[in-house]
Amino acid sequence: MYKILKKEKLNKDVDLMVIEAPLVSKNTKPGNFVIIRVDKDGERIPLTILENDKNTITIVYQKLGYSTIKLGKLNVNDQLEDVVGPLGKAKEIKYYKRIVGIAGGVGAAPLYPQLKAYSENGSKVDLIIGARTKDHLILIDKYKKFCDNIYYATDDGSKGVKGFVTDAMKKIYKTNNYDLAIAIGPLIMMKNAYLLNKKYNLKTDVSLNPIMIDGTGMCGNCRVTINGKTYFACVDGPDFEAEGIDFDELFERQNYYKDEEHKCKMQLGESK
Repeated sequence: MYKILKKEKLNKDVDLMVIEAPLVSKNTKPGNFVIIRVDKDGERIPLTILENDKNTITIVYQKLGYSTIKLGKLNVNDQLEDVVGPLGKAKEIKYYKRIVGIAGGVGAAPLYPQLKAYSENGSKVDLIIGARTKDHLILIDKYKKFCDNIYYATDDGSKGVKGFVTDAMKKIYKTNNYDLAIAIGPLIMMKNAYLLNKKYNLKTDVSLNPIMIDGTGMCGNCRVTINGKTYFACVDGPDFEAEGIDFDELFERQNYYKDEEHKCKMQLGESK
């Protein structure tokens, strides 16, 4: 069992949780994730490791589906059934003179450890972060510690550019040049960020989050097609270069269990 040591509400939809998991934390690197189960009957939830120290890992989750809503009902000193990890292929941190991170919504969480690692490796780092409103922007204080510049985009215009991160990108690219972009967020946002960056010949990395079950490549549920070849996000990723990814296939796969998820949420009284 894994004890919850801290819980923080980042906004009405997103929580941060610190979990006691020393065997996981001591081997964690940027890009790794864990799969957790709330209880013995719970489904497996893949979540990026935001931070780690010698005893704990920090996760951020959006209370969107049945299991994450259930996770959000737990409190400090409650215990999780399973925390398995670190999983995935750790990000290879190379030196780039200047990097731009592009975060959409809760994608700010998996982007954070990567941008921080690049900054610690000597790269100059800027952040473009988007959300529905200013109240939905997360982890800004953490990013301010190492980002040279932070640019905002909100759907309602309450912070920064009114519109999407791509609208902010077009504006920023007029005066800034970058050697690498890392875009993490909803699939459509990553696809559109990649397509825009392609016009600027800017290499773009993304973090894919297809539906996962075991996290070891055995089930095949998280397969993705890149340049006609099959990869598994849980063992070959979750981070990939965006060039060649079949995003349309990912869109289809992401909706496989939409009806079942709706029924589960109804059981919790969270959906109608």
